Amino acid sequence: MAAMTLDGFTQALRDAHGDALRAVVLYGSAARGEQVAKHSDHNVLVLVRALTPASLRASARATREWRALGNPPPLILTEAEWHASRDVFAIEVADILAHHRELWGALPHGTPVEAANLRHQLEFEAMGKLLALRQGLLAADGDAAKEIALLAATRSAVLVLFRTLLRVHGEPAADTAAEVVRRAARHAGFDPAPFLKVLAHVDGSAKIVAAEADSLLAAYHAGLERFVAHVDAIVGQG
Repeated sequence: MAAMTLDGFTQALRDAHGDALRAVVLYGSAARGEQVAKHSDHNVLVLVRALTPASLRASARATREWRALGNPPPLILTEAEWHASRDVFAIEVADILAHHRELWGALPHGTPVEAANLRHQLEFEAMGKLLALRQGLLAADGDAAKEIALLAATRSAVLVLFRTLLRVHGEPAADTAAEVVRRAARHAGFDPAPFLKVLAHVDGSAKIVAAEADSLLAAYHAGLERFVAHVDAIVGQG
């Protein structure tokens, strides 16, 4: 059986949701042109006029094949939920609006995301990622290979946080992931070097060696702490 393709998955969603389907949209790193082999997946937003358990069941098999390829399940929202989610999912909605590719139908843009909602979700998400890094460090238990894998696994989520900080500061989008890191570092006052090393490791241009894992993780953790403190300060000012 041939592997499920993006086009094939889109068609399966069309078949499952029928006339209720409003749009199928690719977002995330693949839509931004930042996809990295073995480290990035395809994020798909599905917008429907109405949703029923029957339509979800109709797309279950295709979704299972899609997930087997390492992709997350689609994000399925009704139109009403899409328009109402700009406060609770401010980061995700802003990111989708800024970079997406319509695979079928048209994405209704609606009102822009409010800066205050971006700031508050950024504070929550930034602290969450810092705590997750600490939990991962505990689980690695000094194993250099696990520490390196932990750093690589944070790439996408940390870039989302840094990109959101630039939006909060009213800056235009950066052209590359490295530029996102450098500009976020200037705002928050942290050293961009450990984050740039992780980018280079993930894209294969300069692998992290076991001997530097501990010191790199320490510097990365310090940078994320400084980022969280900066975000906390700007939320307090807002």
